[in-house]
Amino acid sequence: MKKRIGIYGGTFDPVHIGHLIVAEQARAEAGLDEIWFVPAASPPHKSGTVASAEDRFTMVELAVADHPAFRVSRVEMDRGGPSYTIDTVKHFADRHPGAQFHLIVGADMVLDLPHWYKIKEITSAVDIIGWVRPGYTMDTDRLPEHIKNRLTLITEGVRIDLSSTWIRERATNGESVRYLVPEPVRRYMEEHQLYEPKGLG
Repeated sequence: MKKRIGIYGGTFDPVHIGHLIVAEQARAEAGLDEIWFVPAASPPHKSGTVASAEDRFTMVELAVADHPAFRVSRVEMDRGGPSYTIDTVKHFADRHPGAQFHLIVGADMVLDLPHWYKIKEITSAVDIIGWVRPGYTMDTDRLPEHIKNRLTLITEGVRIDLSSTWIRERATNGESVRYLVPEPVRRYMEEHQLYEPKGLG
């Protein structure tokens, strides 16, 4: 039987408990054997990141270290430049032909999938798991068939509405982020003065 692997890409600036909950629920709901977190070097749809790629990678490593099914990949960081999903999908598919890959995306990305770069190539290679945030209404009727046929939505289970932007703002304002990020991540942020309070640097 093919190993079922979830690809979970993101900026992870920083990684937080919401990311981990999404990954764990996707693993359980879709019967995945492993989840591969893929920190982006330079996301094509975001204007910039606050923490360096190496800091973000290290934080994800710290966050998933105690989970036997979670891994972290450097593929997008080592490739450099804008991180396009199709390049990552092809990289994994070429190197692991015996695996079945599933792309994990947030609800805010699902309806934008038709506009993704080379989306037909993506859907021909992987299934897509969409995680629906609390209070988010999802109408997939207008999605093209090649997307709908490969899409599974996770709408039940534990749902927590967190964003890395909000966590960065709290840290910058000197507010506690304890329990919003894994404790090793919080300590790393503190020790390396990431997102440090205003006026301190």
